[in-house]
Amino acid sequence: MIETNALTAANARRWQNAKLTRNCARVARHLVTQNAKARYRAVSTKTGVPWAVIAVIHQRECSQDWTGSLAQGDPWNRVSVHVPAGRGPFRSWEEAAIDALVNCAPYAARNKDWSIGGTLTMLEQYNGLGYAARGRPSPYIWSGTDQYRSGKYVRDGVYDPDVVDSQPGCAGLLMAMMALDPTITFTGATIAPPISVKPTPAAKPAAPSIANPAKGSIGAFIANILNAVFRRKS
Repeated sequence: MIETNALTAANARRWQNAKLTRNCARVARHLVTQNAKARYRAVSTKTGVPWAVIAVIHQRECSQDWTGSLAQGDPWNRVSVHVPAGRGPFRSWEEAAIDALVNCAPYAARNKDWSIGGTLTMLEQYNGLGYAARGRPSPYIWSGTDQYRSGKYVRDGVYDPDVVDSQPGCAGLLMAMMALDPTITFTGATIAPPISVKPTPAAKPAAPSIANPAKGSIGAFIANILNAVFRRKS
């Protein structure tokens, strides 16, 4: 049996050490658009699940297809055939999403720990704890980061250690979304700050020359005399 507190701590540590190995920004931009965010927030208001979490589940389950259910990607206007099976039909994507979060395991709407470790553990439970049981980082969470290399359940109960998940994982997506939308926050979650630009150094004063003698030098003394002579003549 997986001890969720230990998994939460492990996921929090992985987050602090994780670096993106894949560009997740293109997908993240679709998840944070104004229209998408409004729909996710409507479901968040009904369930208490953070809208950004709903967004990454939507991406992982059905590549943000609005005709697919948040529960497993099946069309929400028909009875689902994949686990969880027998759900629906529903009248809208939002209604199906609320059902998935409230009535289907792991019952995300009941979660009270939305720290980054708790969030990632809830997302891992959403996909299943088979990877944690093997002591492996879940590609559902860590694909696209240096915390994951290979290993994937290619179908229910069948694990292939050599297969690499091609989809960006939830952690990488959240990192990219947080960089685009600073309103997305989780307790204990930080992302690398943007590269700072060093200020341009002040221009060095020109070296002394005949045309620009150093102050207090003999050259400056002679230049002052010549200037005075030419002013009198003019």
